[in-house]
Amino acid sequence: MSISKKQLFFPRLVATGFAALLTVSTAYAADAAKPDAMLSATFQKVGPGLQASMLPVLYPSSHASNLLRLANGDLLCFWFSGTGEGNSGVGIVMSRLPKGSQTWQQTTLIDNQEGKSFQNPVGFEDKSGRLWLFHTSQTARQGQADANVMKLWSDDHGKTWSKPEVLFSKPGAFTRQPAVIMDDGAWLLPMYYTPSKGITKGAESNYSVTEISSDSGKTWRECTVPDSAGLVQPSVLKTGRHSYVAFFRSRFADWVYRATSTDGCAWTSPVKTALPNNNSSIQATLLRNGHIAIAFNNTRGPEGPRKTGTAPRVPLSVALSEDKGLSWTAVRDLESSHVVPAEVPHAPGREGRVEYSYPAIIQIANNDLVVAYTYHRLGIKAVKFSEQWIKGGTSTGIFNVTQKKSN
Repeated sequence: MSISKKQLFFPRLVATGFAALLTVSTAYAADAAKPDAMLSATFQKVGPGLQASMLPVLYPSSHASNLLRLANGDLLCFWFSGTGEGNSGVGIVMSRLPKGSQTWQQTTLIDNQEGKSFQNPVGFEDKSGRLWLFHTSQTARQGQADANVMKLWSDDHGKTWSKPEVLFSKPGAFTRQPAVIMDDGAWLLPMYYTPSKGITKGAESNYSVTEISSDSGKTWRECTVPDSAGLVQPSVLKTGRHSYVAFFRSRFADWVYRATSTDGCAWTSPVKTALPNNNSSIQATLLRNGHIAIAFNNTRGPEGPRKTGTAPRVPLSVALSEDKGLSWTAVRDLESSHVVPAEVPHAPGREGRVEYSYPAIIQIANNDLVVAYTYHRLGIKAVKFSEQWIKGGTSTGIFNVTQKKSN
């Protein structure tokens, strides 16, 4: 049964109207030309080695994108969209970049429910070609403490979807990061729990787990990450046979943390990396050459006693590691402007807030990387570049390395 024709409980924004208002004001690396044209759904060059696009918009507020490359070559982007995070009827939407195309297709609504607020969609294609979608559901305007995780599936590459079902009912269950196929074909879904309502007050009670299924999602075994209090949204990579690494967002707005495992279930205690964290989402991806690329906000909260907090969601940067995340050899800003132009309409409840956040990062067929991220909650922006492009720039953020420009 398809539910992609449902309507949300608020007016739509017309995509072309949004594009007409959205004047790009991004500050790229110093050697990149600032674009003087408005972005569209088609990737266009905005600087040396860098292309950008803006995904078509349906609703006033957009956040928390995730990317999925299908076996047929299509690239899908999922995110949640509505009147604002936590509001009734906020739903899960999707846009498709067909194989060989440079243009994102019209965004469609997959799932929503009056009285509920959906968040953090995660797409996953199993070996049979079935497409799965996991996302959270919480009572509108009540915070995250009663959240659970829903599942839907599609057997036609995301054109139509099943009815949603509850997957994990334990209160506070939350998704964010992509699933991993394990050595034996089992599924590993990174998750975390939010017993508190907010992202700061009481957030030290949040903790991370991995859910593992050996029967194509029928049953699951939960594995708690030790000493992960206040560390959430684990981005898990399979870096070799019996070798897994996870990177964590910190509710303490201090550092990105790292843990390892040989079986995806028994994890080492997370330790801080050299990368800062502002209590906002990060995401890592394993490149075909074995390197790791991570997208993150290159900032953190103030030094001092360790307590939960937040920090600005700018700059947004991407860094490279050649040793499974033990060290980072290159970093470059994707966004560094601290100013939202007055002519840009602000997302409801986010007036004046500068935000480039919740990056999703993936490597595509030609070895380029694509990063999709929240653009001031107004929409989802996607940029495309090579690994070499990262090595040719620098960052205005806290973490930086001396680099020789090479692009």
